[in-house]
Amino acid sequence: MTITRRALGAGALALPGLLAGRGAVAQGAFPTRPVRMIVPYTPGGVSDITARLIAEPLSATWGQPVPVENRAGADGVIGTEVVARSPADGYTLGLVSVGHPVNAAFYRLPFDTMRDFTFVTQTTATPLVLCAPRAFAPNTPAELVDHAKRNPGVTFAGTGGVVRLAPVLFAQRTGIQLEYVPYRGSTQAHPDLIANRVNIMFDTVPAALPHIQSGALKALATTGARRSPQLPDVPTMAEALLPGFEASTWGMVIAPANLPRPVLEKLNTDIHAALRNPTVVERHRTLGAEIVMNDPDTMRAFVQAEMEKWVAAARAAGIQPQ
Repeated sequence: MTITRRALGAGALALPGLLAGRGAVAQGAFPTRPVRMIVPYTPGGVSDITARLIAEPLSATWGQPVPVENRAGADGVIGTEVVARSPADGYTLGLVSVGHPVNAAFYRLPFDTMRDFTFVTQTTATPLVLCAPRAFAPNTPAELVDHAKRNPGVTFAGTGGVVRLAPVLFAQRTGIQLEYVPYRGSTQAHPDLIANRVNIMFDTVPAALPHIQSGALKALATTGARRSPQLPDVPTMAEALLPGFEASTWGMVIAPANLPRPVLEKLNTDIHAALRNPTVVERHRTLGAEIVMNDPDTMRAFVQAEMEKWVAAARAAGIQPQ
């Protein structure tokens, strides 16, 4: 699918003052008016929940409202473009996911993933879990690799983004072939996965966990830097087979490019304080998400590395941006 400025522009250009004051520098105290948080996804996901959870302590700290706006569409591209084309004054933020760098593998984007944004801080990290139906023979990643080499035609369920590309990267690093079976979402994929009509899936832990706990699916490995608190007995992929293999979903706060450094530093400090709020921490724990905070320069380097990793995996698999 080609995502063009024409397709995306209507929502962005309707915003008042969108093209005015791109380089505006906040004068005096910040903020002196409401700060809006754009979530480029539908309500209910981790990014949306994070935005709404931190909005309350941020509003209390700043003495200003922090309205959360869902601008969903095109795998997050529509809302993200709204952020890119807003004034660089700190009054428009976005809370995006790993889809921000991963989208460069799939789409011809109407913005530059790195150049058109200021990266404020990471907020969360949520590992994937390599899961399979009980009837599928392999019980470990090593057994899966051996099985795939002896039995061509092993299939994986993919939805989009990192869930689509994680098995691609796994296959590339282990020298096996996996066949992609597309689904619109985890809810649509799970019945076929449980029935062994498709063999494996790299799914988010929160989505797969109920089926793992019920025994309908089994977990072969998780893909974070550390074991998942929800699946403490399941090894990471790095432990089980592939040192250095990571494939997580994560969140971060972004702003338009060229945000004044004093505003950026204040945002980083105050958002970190909001993320440390015990209510925020506990709610994310129940979602299977870990709070992660970093400085803007570290965040930029991380996003660059994630984009390079996933774009390279996609190109090696013959996936080209549409």
